[in-house]
Amino acid sequence: MKRSTLYVIAAVLAVAALFFVMTTARAKVRCRVCVAFRGRSNCATALGPTEQAAREGAQTTACGPIASGMDEQIGCGRTAPAVVQCQSR
Repeated sequence: MKRSTLYVIAAVLAVAALFFVMTTARAKVRCRVCVAFRGRSNCATALGPTEQAAREGAQTTACGPIASGMDEQIGCGRTAPAVVQCQSR
């Protein structure tokens, strides 16, 4: 392999590692949320610095596949979750 190729691979790996560390370093709470919306249901897990942030992230992620369009996304986001499980990391 060329030396320049190795430098590019090392730089990409360094950026990926930095991104991973920065996104998970502040995550102190993990929440799993299950949402039932218009006859469909889905579950998702998210990390966040607070329980509220982790719950909102998990609910938004859970609503993604079961809601189509902005109106349904908003409606699903306002629906009370069927299951919420949070734990500190």
